[in-house]
Order: sequence, then C-alpha cells, then structure tokens
Amino acid sequence: MKRLLATVLMLLPTLASADLIHNFKNPSFSGNGYSNHVLSIEQLGFNRQQDIDDAEQAEIDRIARELENSTLNKFLRNIESRIYATLSKQMVDNMFADCDDETGATCPSSGTTELEGASISWEKDTTTGSITLTVVEEDGGSTVVTIPGAGEFNF
Repeated sequence: MKRLLATVLMLLPTLASADLIHNFKNPSFSGNGYSNHVLSIEQLGFNRQQDIDDAEQAEIDRIARELENSTLNKFLRNIESRIYATLSKQMVDNMFADCDDETGATCPSSGTTELEGASISWEKDTTTGSITLTVVEEDGGSTVVTIPGAGEFNF
C-alpha cells in the first residue's frame, strides 16, 4: 500500500502539467498596439487643451498690458514720479541746508515723514555734520544710511 501511494505521488506531477496564459481584463492593454493608440489620442487631447490654456493666458496678459499702458495710467505714473522727486528734493535740501549764523536763521537738524506706510526720518549730527537716514517699512523691515559730514568724506 505504501508502495502504491509512493508511485502515485511520483506520477502525479507529470500528469498535472498545464500552460498558463495571462490576459489583461482591460482591452486597451491586450496587445496588438491598441494601447499605444489610446495613449496617443490621450496625449493629443492633452496637448490641444494645453494650447487652448496657453492662448487664454496670453490674451489675459495682453489685456493687462494694454490696461497698464493706457494713457491715464501713464499720466498717473508720471505725476507720481514727479511728486516723489519733489518730496525727495525738499528732504535733501533740508538735510544739506547751509545755514548762515549771521542772519539768525535756524536749520533743521531732523525730519520725519510718512509715505505709503513707510516712515522716513533723518537726523543731522551737529558736531560732525554726518546725517543718518532711516527708512522703516510697513512690514517692520528697516534701512539705515549714514552720510558722512563735510570733513569726513575725502578722496
């Protein structure tokens, strides 16, 4: 009985041979180049949509440029530039004013202004003549510039 069982067990692997064939459930990937066709169509659709999106963005940018370069906006930028130039000239004139002690006129030794949320202040050291200009921005950042006095700046 043991021999019969051993013989059957030895012959069993030879009787149980089969060919395994794998097929995808999705017909797009079953071969014959169909998957490449589907992927090509998808890529063409994506490229067309990308071209449409790029054309829309280009038109939006063109309209924004036209609005930015309108006559009114050019005029406003020009006015703003001239106002800033006048303000800075007045500040520089006060900073570097040459006061005559004989007339009794007093020169300012400091000044402060607020401009679009930024605080601009300057202070003149009367002994050395150096000027410290401080700009404190709206977000808290600051810049300090020290301009040397008349006797300190030599070449």
